[in-house]
Amino acid sequence: MAEGLKIEIVSPERLVLSEVAHSVTVPGSEGYFTVMADHAPFMTTLRSGFITVTKDSGTADIYFVRGGFADVSPDGLTILAEQSVPFSEFDHADLQTQIKAAQDELGRAETPEDKSYTQEFLSGLLNLAIEAQQLNGTHIH
Repeated sequence: MAEGLKIEIVSPERLVLSEVAHSVTVPGSEGYFTVMADHAPFMTTLRSGFITVTKDSGTADIYFVRGGFADVSPDGLTILAEQSVPFSEFDHADLQTQIKAAQDELGRAETPEDKSYTQEFLSGLLNLAIEAQQLNGTHIH
């Protein structure tokens, strides 16, 4: 039996996390997935969301990730993220600014293609705000 799952989260600025965990839940581009020790190898792209790292004790740490890749191998799980920070460093105010800017852009969009693209982007930001709200119990508009 394996001793746990080696998890590393790497952003361009720093090594965000390197430890052994019981399980890790990750926001894949096709939906959330959970990885445990001895998981079959695969690679996927990530969407913006929150990674939950559950330790053997049952406690969990949460990290924000924006874009990148997840690589599951016999050595563990490596997250190569465009941006990643611990949830305690997640900038809720910046998210609200991005939502407002996307709403303004949607109002200015003229072609159906521009409207569709902007609506999809805005929906992703709003979903991220809902997830953040659920994680810390705050109310986000």
